[in-house]
Amino acid sequence: MCGRYVQTSPAQALATRLGARLPEGIAWTPRWNVAPGTRAPIVRDGVDGPALALLSWGLVPSWAKDAAGLRPINARAEGIGGKPMFRDALKRRRALVPADGFYEWKVEAGGKAPWFFRLAGGAPFVLAGLWERREAPGTEPFETFAIVTTEANELVRPVHARMPVLLDTEATALWRRPGPLHPGELERCLAPFDAAAMEAWPVSTWVNAASREGVRCVEPLR
Repeated sequence: MCGRYVQTSPAQALATRLGARLPEGIAWTPRWNVAPGTRAPIVRDGVDGPALALLSWGLVPSWAKDAAGLRPINARAEGIGGKPMFRDALKRRRALVPADGFYEWKVEAGGKAPWFFRLAGGAPFVLAGLWERREAPGTEPFETFAIVTTEANELVRPVHARMPVLLDTEATALWRRPGPLHPGELERCLAPFDAAAMEAWPVSTWVNAASREGVRCVEPLR
């Protein structure tokens, strides 16, 4: 799964790097410990082309009776096209979730030990996301997103069986393209990322509390 991640680029830098419009009023405080329920930046297609938006992490489908029910933060890649929760978003509302790294927790005898994963050298990247908009009488429209996950690659597998879908350049172009993806294109996008292009290290359990922020979250465990 992917339950926490890092995103430290300011809004304007994200918009420039990802070729997206920055709507007026969108501001983002860099975060080292993005947790479920947080409003976080994504890039999605709009009437004026790709744009940056701040959505709540935890997907609420448009048909949900209320916004307080099940809010999955992840969408499993396996069979995703047949799941009512995600299939419409997969066809029409794919998004890029910018990140600098993500955390996974390894089950050990003494408890769960957090690890930090990123691209080798620390370059920013994007995760495959899906977004939804729920509108109900008497309430403000509520927009949310989920991160797609896949089976872990060789680097992540000793820590956790799942990992978020990192998109390389080719997969990013496919994921950003409007309309449904063919099965082969979807398989290309959702494959585990190349482990040789990533690096990882254990970090302190200090990061376990979602309220904690700062570079200390990703410092290697001494």
